[in-house]
Amino acid sequence: MIDALLIDDGLQDEMMGVFGQAAWACFQCGACTATCPWGIVSERSLSIREMMRRAQLSVGGAGGDVWLCTDCGQCLQSCPRGVPVSRVFQAWRGQLWKKRTVESGLTPVLWSVYWNGNPLSQPPSERMNWADGLDVPLFDAKEHEYLLFVGCTASYDPRAQKAARALVRILNTSGSDYGVLGEQERCCGECVLRMGHRPYFEDIARANLEQFRKAGVRRVVTISPHCYDAFNNHYPDRKEFVSIHYSQLLLDLLASGKIDLESTPSSRLSFHDPCLLSRANPEYETPREILAHFDGIEFEELDRSRAETLCCGGGGGRIFLETLPDERFSNLRIQEAQQHAIQTLLTTCPLCISCLEDSRSAIQVENLKVLDLAEFIVSAIVPDGRE
Repeated sequence: MIDALLIDDGLQDEMMGVFGQAAWACFQCGACTATCPWGIVSERSLSIREMMRRAQLSVGGAGGDVWLCTDCGQCLQSCPRGVPVSRVFQAWRGQLWKKRTVESGLTPVLWSVYWNGNPLSQPPSERMNWADGLDVPLFDAKEHEYLLFVGCTASYDPRAQKAARALVRILNTSGSDYGVLGEQERCCGECVLRMGHRPYFEDIARANLEQFRKAGVRRVVTISPHCYDAFNNHYPDRKEFVSIHYSQLLLDLLASGKIDLESTPSSRLSFHDPCLLSRANPEYETPREILAHFDGIEFEELDRSRAETLCCGGGGGRIFLETLPDERFSNLRIQEAQQHAIQTLLTTCPLCISCLEDSRSAIQVENLKVLDLAEFIVSAIVPDGRE
Protein backbone atom coordinates (compact mmCIF):
# COMPACT_ATOMS: atom_id res chain seq x y z
CA MET A 1 0.00 0.00 0.00
CA ILE A 2 1.27 3.47 -0.89
CA ASP A 3 0.51 6.27 1.54
CA ALA A 4 -1.08 9.29 -0.05
CA LEU A 5 0.68 12.65 0.27
CA LEU A 6 -1.85 15.35 1.08
CA ILE A 7 -1.29 18.88 -0.18
CA ASP A 8 -1.80 21.42 2.59
CA ASP A 9 -3.46 24.50 1.08
CA GLY A 10 -2.75 26.55 4.20
CA LEU A 11 0.92 25.64 4.05
CA GLN A 12 1.01 26.52 0.35
CA ASP A 13 -0.41 29.98 1.01
CA GLU A 14 2.06 30.55 3.86
CA MET A 15 5.05 29.38 1.84
CA MET A 16 4.13 31.44 -1.20
CA GLY A 17 3.61 34.50 0.97
CA VAL A 18 7.12 34.23 2.44
CA PHE A 19 9.28 33.32 -0.56
CA GLY A 20 7.03 33.28 -3.62
CA GLN A 21 8.36 30.99 -6.33
CA ALA A 22 11.94 30.99 -5.04
CA ALA A 23 11.78 27.44 -3.64
CA TRP A 24 11.12 26.09 -7.11
CA ALA A 25 14.68 26.95 -8.07
CA CYS A 26 15.74 23.94 -5.96
CA PHE A 27 16.56 21.02 -8.26
CA GLN A 28 17.37 18.54 -5.49
CA CYS A 29 21.16 18.43 -5.90
CA GLY A 30 21.60 17.78 -2.17
CA ALA A 31 24.46 20.23 -1.60
CA CYS A 32 22.49 21.77 1.27
CA THR A 33 22.11 18.49 3.14
CA ALA A 34 25.73 17.55 2.47
CA THR A 35 27.09 20.77 3.98
CA CYS A 36 24.66 21.13 6.90
CA PRO A 37 26.64 20.83 10.17
CA TRP A 38 24.06 18.42 11.57
CA GLY A 39 25.57 15.78 9.29
CA ILE A 40 28.86 16.11 11.19
CA VAL A 41 27.50 15.60 14.69
CA SER A 42 24.52 13.28 14.29
CA GLU A 43 23.33 10.23 12.40
CA ARG A 44 19.92 11.92 12.17
CA SER A 45 21.26 14.49 9.72
CA LEU A 46 18.85 17.23 8.70
CA SER A 47 17.60 16.45 5.19
CA ILE A 48 17.19 19.96 3.85
CA ARG A 49 16.67 18.56 0.38
CA GLU A 50 13.61 16.64 1.56
CA MET A 51 12.28 19.69 3.37
CA MET A 52 12.66 21.79 0.23
CA ARG A 53 10.79 19.21 -1.84
CA ARG A 54 7.98 19.15 0.71
CA ALA A 55 7.84 22.93 0.55
CA GLN A 56 7.59 22.86 -3.24
CA LEU A 57 4.72 20.37 -3.12
CA SER A 58 3.11 22.00 -0.06
CA VAL A 59 3.16 18.65 1.71
CA GLY A 60 3.31 18.64 5.49
CA GLY A 61 5.36 16.35 7.67
CA ALA A 62 8.14 18.68 8.75
CA GLY A 63 7.96 17.26 12.25
CA GLY A 64 10.72 18.09 14.70
CA ASP A 65 13.35 18.42 11.98
CA VAL A 66 12.33 21.99 11.21
CA TRP A 67 13.49 23.03 14.70
CA LEU A 68 16.97 21.54 14.25
CA CYS A 69 18.02 24.31 11.87
CA THR A 70 20.29 26.96 13.44
CA ASP A 71 19.78 29.26 10.46
CA CYS A 72 23.55 29.37 10.00
CA GLY A 73 23.35 29.94 6.24
CA GLN A 74 25.80 27.20 5.25
CA CYS A 75 23.18 25.64 2.97
CA LEU A 76 22.65 28.93 1.15
CA GLN A 77 26.42 29.32 0.83
CA SER A 78 26.62 25.96 -0.96
CA CYS A 79 23.39 26.20 -2.98
CA PRO A 80 24.14 26.64 -6.72
CA ARG A 81 20.71 28.22 -7.26
CA GLY A 82 20.64 30.64 -4.33
CA VAL A 83 17.46 29.16 -2.85
CA PRO A 84 16.42 31.08 0.32
CA VAL A 85 16.43 28.02 2.56
CA SER A 86 16.24 29.96 5.82
CA ARG A 87 13.06 31.71 4.68
CA VAL A 88 11.55 28.34 3.80
CA PHE A 89 12.30 27.03 7.28
CA GLN A 90 10.87 30.17 8.84
CA ALA A 91 7.68 29.59 6.85
CA TRP A 92 7.52 25.99 8.10
CA ARG A 93 7.88 27.24 11.64
CA GLY A 94 5.28 29.92 11.09
CA GLN A 95 2.77 27.24 10.16
CA LEU A 96 3.58 25.29 13.32
CA TRP A 97 3.02 28.42 15.43
CA LYS A 98 -0.43 28.72 13.89
CA LYS A 99 -1.14 25.09 14.70
CA ARG A 100 0.36 25.49 18.21
CA THR A 101 2.67 22.53 17.69
CA VAL A 102 6.00 24.21 18.35
CA GLU A 103 8.85 22.70 20.32
CA SER A 104 8.44 22.70 24.07
CA GLY A 105 10.11 25.72 25.63
CA LEU A 106 9.70 28.16 22.75
CA THR A 107 6.31 29.61 23.65
CA PRO A 108 7.63 31.05 26.95
CA VAL A 109 10.42 32.72 24.97
CA LEU A 110 7.93 34.75 22.95
CA TRP A 111 5.87 35.58 26.02
CA SER A 112 9.03 36.83 27.72
CA VAL A 113 9.81 39.08 24.77
CA TYR A 114 6.26 40.42 25.02
CA TRP A 115 6.20 41.02 28.78
CA ASN A 116 9.87 41.66 29.58
CA GLY A 117 11.32 42.99 26.33
CA ASN A 118 13.84 40.13 26.24
CA PRO A 119 13.68 36.37 25.57
CA LEU A 120 15.55 35.43 28.75
CA SER A 121 12.72 35.91 31.28
CA GLN A 122 14.58 38.74 32.99
CA PRO A 123 12.96 41.94 34.30
CA PRO A 124 13.45 45.18 32.35
CA SER A 125 14.49 46.87 35.60
CA GLU A 126 17.71 44.80 35.57
CA ARG A 127 18.64 45.48 31.96
CA MET A 128 21.41 47.90 32.97
CA ASN A 129 22.91 45.77 35.75
CA TRP A 130 25.73 44.82 33.38
CA ALA A 131 27.01 48.41 33.58
CA ASP A 132 27.35 48.63 37.37
CA GLY A 133 30.33 50.86 38.22
CA LEU A 134 30.78 52.11 34.64
CA ASP A 135 30.05 55.53 33.20
CA VAL A 136 27.42 54.70 30.57
CA PRO A 137 25.34 57.71 29.43
CA LEU A 138 21.74 57.50 28.27
CA PHE A 139 21.39 58.37 24.61
CA ASP A 140 20.80 62.03 23.77
CA ALA A 141 20.66 62.88 20.06
CA LYS A 142 22.04 66.36 20.78
CA GLU A 143 25.19 64.96 22.39
CA HIS A 144 25.79 61.50 20.99
CA GLU A 145 26.71 60.29 17.54
CA TYR A 146 25.95 56.63 18.23
CA LEU A 147 23.28 54.62 19.97
CA LEU A 148 24.97 51.59 21.50
CA PHE A 149 22.37 48.84 21.20
CA VAL A 150 23.54 46.38 23.84
CA GLY A 151 21.10 43.55 23.04
CA CYS A 152 19.47 41.01 25.30
CA THR A 153 22.28 38.47 25.68
CA ALA A 154 24.95 41.05 26.48
CA SER A 155 22.56 42.75 28.90
CA TYR A 156 21.62 39.69 30.93
CA ASP A 157 23.96 36.76 30.35
CA PRO A 158 26.78 36.93 32.95
CA ARG A 159 29.44 35.81 30.48
CA ALA A 160 28.32 38.09 27.65
CA GLN A 161 28.10 41.03 30.04
CA LYS A 162 31.90 41.01 30.22
CA ALA A 163 32.06 41.75 26.50
CA ALA A 164 29.64 44.67 26.91
CA ARG A 165 31.69 46.07 29.80
CA ALA A 166 34.90 45.72 27.80
CA LEU A 167 33.42 47.54 24.82
CA VAL A 168 32.19 50.43 26.99
CA ARG A 169 35.62 50.81 28.55
CA ILE A 170 37.13 51.04 25.07
CA LEU A 171 34.56 53.59 23.93
CA ASN A 172 35.09 55.67 27.06
CA THR A 173 38.86 55.56 26.68
CA SER A 174 38.65 56.61 23.02
CA GLY A 175 36.30 59.49 23.76
CA SER A 176 33.51 58.12 21.56
CA ASP A 177 30.18 59.94 21.60
CA TYR A 178 27.63 57.25 22.39
CA GLY A 179 24.68 56.55 24.62
CA VAL A 180 22.34 53.65 25.46
CA LEU A 181 18.59 53.32 25.85
CA GLY A 182 18.99 51.81 29.31
CA GLU A 183 15.90 50.10 30.69
CA GLN A 184 13.95 51.32 27.65
CA GLU A 185 15.91 49.08 25.28
CA ARG A 186 13.88 46.12 24.07
CA CYS A 187 14.66 42.97 22.09
CA CYS A 188 15.50 43.56 18.43
CA GLY A 189 13.23 40.59 17.61
CA GLU A 190 15.79 38.58 15.66
CA CYS A 191 15.17 35.40 17.65
CA VAL A 192 11.43 35.78 17.07
CA LEU A 193 12.02 36.04 13.31
CA ARG A 194 14.31 33.01 13.24
CA MET A 195 11.80 30.97 15.24
CA GLY A 196 9.26 31.68 12.51
CA HIS A 197 6.81 34.12 14.08
CA ARG A 198 7.15 36.77 11.40
CA PRO A 199 4.00 38.78 12.29
CA TYR A 200 5.24 39.33 15.84
CA PHE A 201 8.73 40.19 14.58
CA GLU A 202 7.24 42.86 12.33
CA ASP A 203 5.39 44.32 15.34
CA ILE A 204 8.66 44.43 17.30
CA ALA A 205 10.51 46.04 14.39
CA ARG A 206 7.88 48.76 13.99
CA ALA A 207 7.95 49.52 17.73
CA ASN A 208 11.75 49.77 17.80
CA LEU A 209 11.81 51.94 14.69
CA GLU A 210 9.32 54.29 16.29
CA GLN A 211 11.42 54.43 19.45
CA PHE A 212 14.56 55.22 17.43
CA ARG A 213 12.68 57.86 15.49
CA LYS A 214 11.43 59.61 18.61
CA ALA A 215 14.90 59.48 20.19
CA GLY A 216 16.53 60.93 17.09
CA VAL A 217 18.77 57.92 16.47
CA ARG A 218 20.82 58.14 13.28
CA ARG A 219 23.63 55.63 13.84
CA VAL A 220 23.36 52.37 15.76
CA VAL A 221 26.27 50.25 17.00
CA THR A 222 25.33 46.69 17.91
CA ILE A 223 27.20 44.22 20.09
CA SER A 224 25.45 41.17 18.65
CA PRO A 225 25.66 40.23 14.96
CA HIS A 226 22.08 39.02 15.38
CA CYS A 227 20.87 42.55 16.11
CA TYR A 228 23.10 43.89 13.33
CA ASP A 229 21.59 41.46 10.84
CA ALA A 230 18.03 42.18 11.96
CA PHE A 231 18.47 45.94 11.60
CA ASN A 232 20.26 45.78 8.27
CA ASN A 233 18.43 43.00 6.48
CA HIS A 234 15.01 42.47 8.03
CA TYR A 235 13.68 45.73 9.48
CA PRO A 236 11.17 47.37 7.12
CA ASP A 237 11.73 50.89 5.79
CA ARG A 238 14.60 51.71 8.13
CA LYS A 239 16.27 54.36 5.98
CA GLU A 240 16.39 56.80 8.88
CA PHE A 241 19.35 55.13 10.60
CA VAL A 242 22.54 53.23 9.78
CA SER A 243 23.54 50.11 11.72
CA ILE A 244 27.12 48.90 12.17
CA HIS A 245 28.67 46.12 14.19
CA TYR A 246 30.94 47.21 17.03
CA SER A 247 33.99 45.62 15.40
CA GLN A 248 33.62 48.02 12.47
CA LEU A 249 33.63 50.97 14.86
CA LEU A 250 36.69 49.66 16.71
CA LEU A 251 38.60 49.32 13.45
CA ASP A 252 37.83 52.97 12.66
CA LEU A 253 39.00 53.99 16.14
CA LEU A 254 42.25 52.08 15.69
CA ALA A 255 42.86 53.49 12.21
CA SER A 256 42.27 57.06 13.43
CA GLY A 257 44.61 56.63 16.40
CA LYS A 258 41.87 57.05 19.02
CA ILE A 259 42.78 53.69 20.50
CA ASP A 260 46.35 53.45 21.76
CA LEU A 261 47.58 49.89 22.17
CA GLU A 262 49.91 49.98 25.14
CA SER A 263 50.74 46.28 25.14
CA THR A 264 50.31 43.13 23.09
CA PRO A 265 48.83 40.16 24.92
CA SER A 266 51.08 37.16 24.29
CA SER A 267 49.07 34.24 22.97
CA ARG A 268 48.56 31.94 20.02
CA LEU A 269 45.29 33.22 18.58
CA SER A 270 42.53 32.28 16.23
CA PHE A 271 39.19 33.82 15.33
CA HIS A 272 35.79 32.14 15.19
CA ASP A 273 33.62 33.84 12.56
CA PRO A 274 30.00 34.23 13.70
CA CYS A 275 27.57 33.04 11.04
CA LEU A 276 25.70 36.33 10.83
CA LEU A 277 28.90 38.30 10.28
CA SER A 278 30.60 35.87 7.95
CA ARG A 279 27.92 34.50 5.67
CA ALA A 280 24.86 36.68 6.14
CA ASN A 281 26.49 40.08 5.80
CA PRO A 282 29.49 39.16 4.95
CA GLU A 283 32.15 40.69 7.19
CA TYR A 284 35.35 38.64 7.26
CA GLU A 285 38.16 41.13 7.17
CA THR A 286 37.37 43.62 9.94
CA PRO A 287 38.34 41.43 12.92
CA ARG A 288 41.49 40.30 11.14
CA GLU A 289 42.44 43.88 10.27
CA ILE A 290 41.96 44.76 13.94
CA LEU A 291 44.31 41.98 15.00
CA ALA A 292 46.85 43.19 12.43
CA HIS A 293 47.28 46.31 14.61
CA PHE A 294 48.86 44.14 17.31
CA ASP A 295 52.59 43.60 16.89
CA GLY A 296 53.97 40.14 17.33
CA ILE A 297 50.83 38.10 17.85
CA GLU A 298 50.78 34.55 16.50
CA PHE A 299 47.56 34.12 14.53
CA GLU A 300 46.36 30.97 12.78
CA GLU A 301 43.13 30.38 10.89
CA LEU A 302 40.96 27.47 11.90
CA ASP A 303 40.15 24.87 9.25
CA ARG A 304 36.59 26.19 8.89
CA SER A 305 36.68 29.96 8.75
CA ARG A 306 35.29 32.98 6.93
CA ALA A 307 32.43 31.88 4.65
CA GLU A 308 33.01 28.26 5.65
CA THR A 309 32.87 28.93 9.38
CA LEU A 310 31.37 26.30 11.65
CA CYS A 311 28.18 27.42 13.39
CA CYS A 312 28.33 27.55 17.19
CA GLY A 313 24.84 26.01 17.35
CA GLY A 314 23.09 28.86 19.14
CA GLY A 315 21.23 30.55 16.30
CA GLY A 316 17.78 29.99 14.88
CA GLY A 317 16.30 29.65 18.35
CA ARG A 318 18.43 26.60 19.18
CA ILE A 319 19.92 28.46 22.16
CA PHE A 320 16.52 27.99 23.84
CA LEU A 321 16.29 24.26 23.10
CA GLU A 322 18.13 21.31 24.57
CA THR A 323 20.91 19.89 22.42
CA LEU A 324 22.47 16.55 23.33
CA PRO A 325 26.13 16.88 24.40
CA ASP A 326 27.39 14.82 21.46
CA GLU A 327 25.44 16.98 19.00
CA ARG A 328 26.82 20.40 19.95
CA PHE A 329 28.62 22.11 17.08
CA SER A 330 30.60 24.20 19.56
CA ASN A 331 32.26 21.05 20.90
CA LEU A 332 33.76 20.48 17.46
CA ARG A 333 34.96 24.07 17.38
CA ILE A 334 36.76 23.75 20.70
CA GLN A 335 38.35 20.48 19.58
CA GLU A 336 39.46 22.14 16.33
CA ALA A 337 41.11 24.92 18.33
CA GLN A 338 42.88 22.28 20.42
CA GLN A 339 44.22 20.57 17.31
CA HIS A 340 45.79 23.86 16.23
CA ALA A 341 47.24 24.46 19.72
CA ILE A 342 45.26 27.69 19.98
CA GLN A 343 45.56 29.41 23.36
CA THR A 344 42.98 32.17 22.83
CA LEU A 345 39.91 31.77 20.65
CA LEU A 346 38.33 35.12 19.80
CA THR A 347 34.89 35.91 18.46
CA THR A 348 32.47 38.83 18.17
CA CYS A 349 29.08 37.37 19.08
CA PRO A 350 27.48 36.91 22.52
CA LEU A 351 25.77 33.66 21.49
CA CYS A 352 29.05 32.25 20.17
CA ILE A 353 30.76 33.22 23.42
CA SER A 354 28.08 31.41 25.42
CA CYS A 355 28.15 28.22 23.35
CA LEU A 356 31.94 28.06 23.07
CA GLU A 357 32.42 28.68 26.79
CA ASP A 358 29.90 25.97 27.65
CA SER A 359 31.70 23.49 25.40
CA ARG A 360 35.12 24.46 26.72
CA SER A 361 33.92 23.77 30.26
CA ALA A 362 31.98 20.61 29.34
CA ILE A 363 34.93 18.90 27.67
CA GLN A 364 37.32 20.31 30.29
CA VAL A 365 39.76 22.23 28.13
CA GLU A 366 41.94 24.17 30.55
CA ASN A 367 44.60 25.58 28.21
CA LEU A 368 42.21 27.57 26.01
CA LYS A 369 40.59 30.95 26.65
CA VAL A 370 37.45 32.04 24.85
CA LEU A 371 37.28 35.83 24.60
CA ASP A 372 35.22 38.43 22.84
CA LEU A 373 37.36 40.66 20.63
CA ALA A 374 36.49 43.65 22.83
CA GLU A 375 37.84 41.81 25.88
CA PHE A 376 41.09 41.14 24.05
CA ILE A 377 41.48 44.76 22.98
CA VAL A 378 40.67 46.25 26.37
CA SER A 379 43.45 44.21 27.94
CA ALA A 380 45.89 46.06 25.68
CA ILE A 381 44.68 49.61 26.30
CA VAL A 382 43.46 49.70 29.90
CA PRO A 383 45.61 48.65 32.87
CA ASP A 384 44.20 45.45 34.29
CA GLY A 385 41.66 45.67 31.49
CA ARG A 386 40.42 42.11 31.49
CA GLU A 387 37.66 41.35 33.97
